[in-house]
Amino acid sequence: MQRQQDLMVTDIDILSRSIEFDTRTTVMIRNIPNKYTQQALLQLIDVNHAGSYDFFYLPIDFRNKCNLGYAFLNFKSPISILSLVKEFAGKRWERFRSEKVCEITYARIQGKQALIEHFRSSRLMHKHE
Repeated sequence: MQRQQDLMVTDIDILSRSIEFDTRTTVMIRNIPNKYTQQALLQLIDVNHAGSYDFFYLPIDFRNKCNLGYAFLNFKSPISILSLVKEFAGKRWERFRSEKVCEITYARIQGKQALIEHFRSSRLMHKHE
């Protein structure tokens, strides 16, 4: 049986009914084409979500000069997750002729401060220093 934080956030009806009781604000965006840069992904997200989040992290493999295929986004309000899911979840990425389909899940680590603390000590942040 899957743990609740591992459930995919793709059923819009279930999400919209439960969002008012759910305090989680952090999502993991998966299946991001590796050629997306931080700037390109933020431009795409910011079209409809600028100002609604306070943390973004796209891990980069500096040796191969590409992202690792996932990102973390922390919203200021749980309700903002719904519009991101409606816009991206279950859809193909529009750039780089990718066949990948976007998945959005709740992140295991929740909240801006917890994310900062986690990634501050993460080997991903220090691996290529």
